[in-house]
Order: sequence, then C-alpha cells, then structure tokens
Amino acid sequence: MAKLAHAQWSSRMTFVLAAAGSAVGLGNIWKFPYMVGESGGAAFVFVYLLCIALIGLPILVSEWLLGRRGQKNPASTMSELARTAKKPRAWAIVGISGIVGAFLILSFYSVIGGWSLYYTVNSVSGAFSGQDADGIGALFNGMLSNPGLLLLGHSVFMLLVIGIVARGVTKGLEGAVRILMPVLALLLVVLIGYGMTTGHFGEALTYMFNPDWSKLTAETVLAALGHAFFTLSLGMGIMMAYGSYLGKEIDLLQTARTVIIMDTVIALGAGLAIFPIVFANSLDVASGPGLIFVTLPLAFGNMGGGTILGLMFFLLLTFAALTSAISLLEPVVEFIEERTPLSRVMATVVAGVGAWLLGIAALLSFNVWSEPLLFELGVFDLLDTLTSKIMLPLTGLGAILFTAWCLERSSVEDELGLSATGKSVWNIIARYIAPAGVIAVFVTGLI
Repeated sequence: MAKLAHAQWSSRMTFVLAAAGSAVGLGNIWKFPYMVGESGGAAFVFVYLLCIALIGLPILVSEWLLGRRGQKNPASTMSELARTAKKPRAWAIVGISGIVGAFLILSFYSVIGGWSLYYTVNSVSGAFSGQDADGIGALFNGMLSNPGLLLLGHSVFMLLVIGIVARGVTKGLEGAVRILMPVLALLLVVLIGYGMTTGHFGEALTYMFNPDWSKLTAETVLAALGHAFFTLSLGMGIMMAYGSYLGKEIDLLQTARTVIIMDTVIALGAGLAIFPIVFANSLDVASGPGLIFVTLPLAFGNMGGGTILGLMFFLLLTFAALTSAISLLEPVVEFIEERTPLSRVMATVVAGVGAWLLGIAALLSFNVWSEPLLFELGVFDLLDTLTSKIMLPLTGLGAILFTAWCLERSSVEDELGLSATGKSVWNIIARYIAPAGVIAVFVTGLI
C-alpha cells in the first residue's frame, strides 16, 4: 500500500512551539536549577549562555537543515544526502544513532515522567504537609523501592505519549504543544509571581545574575558546555525528524534563535521560581537532583498555600516532561512508518510498547534488579550513561561535521541566507568551534 505524502508543519509558529517543547523538558525545570545551585550561580549561567550560542545554535540549525533536505526519517535522510554528496553511505549511522538514542532515552525518561505524575497526585492529597526532611526523604525512597508504583506511573505517562504521537503531526504533535506550552508558560509565570512575594526574590536574582567569577572552574565550564548541548534535544534524531516536516520558506537561523531564547527563558524562569522558595525556607541550593523531589516538597509541605503551589509546580514538571517525551518518540515512529507497511497508529504502538518494556527494566533497577549490570551500573544508569555520554555527543558531532564539511558550502550558506560576514562566522563556528566543544563534552564524559 502506498504511503501518504510526507507530513508538514501547518505554520512556523507551531513548529517553533514543537521544537521549543522538545527542548523544554526535565532538563530545564529539574536539571538546570540544581546545576546552577551546584556550580555557584551566575558564573555558570553566563558560561552556559555562551556555550548555547557557539555550540547549541549551529548544531540545531544543522540538524534542521539536514532533515529538511532529506524529507525522511533521520537514517534515510543521512543515507540519501551522503549519496547525493558522493560521500560514504556509512554517514547513515548518524541518523540511526539518533533514532536509537531517542528510543533508549524515552524508556527511562518515561520513568521520571512517572515520578512527576506521582508527586502531582501527592501534592493534591496533602502528603507533603507538615513533613520534615526525613519524612520527605522516606516518601521519595519509598516510591523508588516500590516496583508496582513505579510501573503504574511509567505506564500512565507512556500511554499519554503514545496517545498524542499516534494522532500524527498536525492533530497529535501540534495539538499537544498548542495546549501544553502556553499552560506551561502560565504556570511558570504564576510560580515566579509567588517567588516575588517571598521576600527572597532579590536574593535569587543576585544569585543567578551577579557572577562570582572566583567560582568558575574548568569543571563548571564543562558542565555548562554539556548542558548547552543536551538541553536543545541535539543528537537524538528529534530535530532532524522535526526538520523533515519543514517547508523551504522557514528561516532556519531566525527560528533557531527563537527556540533557543524560549528554551533559555524557561530555564532561567524555573530558577527564579525555585530559588526564592529555597532561600525563604533556608534550604540547600546545591542539593543536586534531590532539589525537585526532596528539597522543594519539604518547602511546599511547610508553607502557606503549599498544596496549590506544589500542584502547580509538579503539573509544570509533568507538562515539560510530556513535550519532550512526544518528541523522543517521533523519530522512532517516523522511521518505522517509512520503512514498514505499518500505519502511523501501529508504528506508534510498536515503538511506544518497545520503549515501555525497556523502561520496566530501568525502573526495576531501583529495587528488585538493583545489582550492577555492567560497568558497575544498573539498567537505568547504564541507559543514561550510554546515551548522554556516548551516543548523543557522537551523533551531534556527526551532524555538524557532515553539514560543515560534506555538503556544498555555498548551498548551505545560501539556504541560511548568510551575509558575507555571516558566512565567515558560520564557517568558523560550524567547522571548528562547535565540533571542538562537542569533542570536549564527549572526552570529559568518558573520564
């Protein structure tokens, strides 16, 4: 049976919302604030913004450009573009790696999405009220040690993701981000508004935007470099898949700037929502990953209006997780749909169920399968390490190298609408600076 014509985004704005939704995930709401806390505040923020401009933007544009030229799933796109450019077909590995990476990440990302759903329910039920640090810690550890509870959250979250993606690009992806992204922004604004009433908002502003350069270490720079790469969903096949639904009329550089600004504003906004609450309750800003699931629930349980604020915060976290999860499933579905006779719905079910099954192994690593599997890592940590430290950097590196060195330079410059100065800047960044940055992320990740 003949396949339908390749889908297209209905407008630039819906594409921007979808791309921003992919970029705005747990990394913004969960990881970015605690990285700022651990890395000394504003010095980290400024280095991170510089890294976004020098590494994030050129790789994001490259992945969109490749996807738009190929108009297929990432594996087929890279294979076809390599053939056209008279380069080895082995470049298809870049696309395959992205698809596999997205699949693996979704499997354990959904587990964390389940945590967010669980905490959303707990915030409504008043489970945080009056708890001390030991009580909140026991709640978190009790969740991790309960495989049935983790499976329920993981399953519900994955069902939501499958239901959205199965509806297709226009009804599914676009329909979801048109609702989720504005609601996410509204929730964030309300939480920032509350932060302004705590009496500690100025302290949060100073902490985030008044740099103490004495705290800037090589480790801080590398952490900022790594997060700048990962926050934009680079190296996962996502942006290449999203680019395949783009029309020629879209200005890639301008759109990339818009997406990066939205992603960064939400990440900074999350910090301005979280840190006033942390400071007002004399909590530890450098409490690491536990900032969201242990430190903040402690504050919500012991403050006026904490039930409502906790509900809003964990809804924000859940919506951010959903927008990223649907983008993680998309390149896998696009590949199956184009390479097999399966319909969009069946391709989504197959991909989603596969990720769900692998996710079960990941969630069991917190309890009944807690023994190390390989390299002293459980399933969850092994999947995280394999993707974040190896697959994603290498895939992103492949995308920028192919765009900068294998495609005809003049055609790329014309497609991006670069001025004479812009051409020089683009080629220096795309050919040398961005690849060097990704290599630094990759090498330090293995040390």
